[in-house]
Amino acid sequence: MTETRLKPDTAFVHPDCEIKDATFGKYVEIGRGSRVAHSHMDDYSYCDRFADIANASVGKFANIASFVRIGATDHPMEKASLHHFHYRSADYFEDAADDDAWFALRRSRLTVIGHDTWLGHGAQVRPEVSIGHGAVIAGGAIVTKDVPPYMIVAGIPAVPIRPRFAPDIADRLMALAWWDWPHDRLRAALSEFRSLGAEVFLERYESTD
Repeated sequence: MTETRLKPDTAFVHPDCEIKDATFGKYVEIGRGSRVAHSHMDDYSYCDRFADIANASVGKFANIASFVRIGATDHPMEKASLHHFHYRSADYFEDAADDDAWFALRRSRLTVIGHDTWLGHGAQVRPEVSIGHGAVIAGGAIVTKDVPPYMIVAGIPAVPIRPRFAPDIADRLMALAWWDWPHDRLRAALSEFRSLGAEVFLERYESTD
C-alpha cells in the first residue's frame, strides 16, 4: 500500500506560503505562494497557487483555483485618506500603534464558502458574502452578493447563470450531506462518485442512510 500525499493530521502547505492565524481540517492542501489569514479551511478543501484567503470560513471539499481572492479587504472610504498609514501606523511612525479596532472590524466581516464548491481561476468573493453548498463561481467573477446552493454564477459583478441541478436534486444532495461521511465510507463509494450522475448517486445512497 502506497503512502498518501495528503494527511489527516496536518495540512500539505507548498513553499512560499504565508499562514497567519489559520486552522485546517483533514487532507487540506495549500498551493504555492498562497496566503491564508484569520481563516479556517475544513476537511479535504484545497487552494491552488497564489490564492489569497482572509477572514473566511471555508467548508469541506472546496475547490479553490489559482489566484482566487476570498475576503478582499476594504479601505476606509469614509475617512480623509484611504491609505493604510493611519491604521498600519506602526510601520510609519515610531511613536504610533496600529489601529486595532480597524483590524478587528475587518476580521469580523466573515466570508463563508460552503461545502463542495468550485471557485474558478481569478475569482473574487467579497467580505460578508456566503457561497452556498455546491455552488460554482466562474473564473474572473467578482461576487458581491450571496450565492444560493448549487447555483453557477459569472461576471462582474457575478450574476446567476443557471442552477447546477434541479431544485429537488440540490435539496436531496444537501440532505444526503455526503461531505460529512467518514474517510472509509468515501473510499467505499469512490467508484460511484466516479461513474454515477448526481441523481443516480442519490438513488443509490439515499436508501442506505
